[in-house]
Amino acid sequence: MKTETISYEQGGTQLRGFLAYDDAIQGKRPGIVVCPEWWGLTDYARHRAEMLAELGYVAFAADLYGEGKTTEDPAQAGTWAGALKKNRPLLRERVNAAFEQLKKNEFVDATKTGAIGYCFGGTTAIELGRSGAEVRGIVAFHAGLDSPNPADGKNIKGSILVCHGGNDTFSPEKDIDAFKQEMRENHVDWQMNIYGGAVHAFTNPDADKHGIPGIAYNAEADHRSWDDMKHFFNDLFKSEPAGK
Repeated sequence: MKTETISYEQGGTQLRGFLAYDDAIQGKRPGIVVCPEWWGLTDYARHRAEMLAELGYVAFAADLYGEGKTTEDPAQAGTWAGALKKNRPLLRERVNAAFEQLKKNEFVDATKTGAIGYCFGGTTAIELGRSGAEVRGIVAFHAGLDSPNPADGKNIKGSILVCHGGNDTFSPEKDIDAFKQEMRENHVDWQMNIYGGAVHAFTNPDADKHGIPGIAYNAEADHRSWDDMKHFFNDLFKSEPAGK
């Protein structure tokens, strides 16, 4: 396993992403951007990148805030994420900067790319698609699903898998309905998997530690959604990743 911190830039903001890949595999392979939760580029996002690398992908965890900054304070996280959610053009530029950095990697087959994201990062991964990026597949785990500009769904070129907790109170039904309508009206290839009993942030084993109501880890939903993601990408790329 090869990992390294990569410095890159967007609009004068210095960013520090995290790259992971298996250096025992020869040749090019699919590449996947990992969009972190609202806490920033934490060890959790890095771990998910490493898990993707173990599957044979090149994974690049994005820095959405700049300088690799993170926080354990929900108020600070909400301020950082909220600012980008209110400025979708900037959010798209930030995630596209990570996407372009991924595609530059010598081991990435730029015709086979994907993005995954968690919570705020799931929203960000969807925004990558809405920006018109040539990304083949997007997996959004417990994402915010609001559709502030539904017409932008026409820009989505790839397929979308939404992995959503059946008891997630952070995504109102009106947002879910709006997302579904956006996908339908723009003829997007999409699917949504609902995991019964799971609430918001169900994939993160540390979700409960902040004591936020409605946020908790669910091991079964975590494992099922990860398996669903693997099947999604395997089907999309029509083969197992190189060497696996």
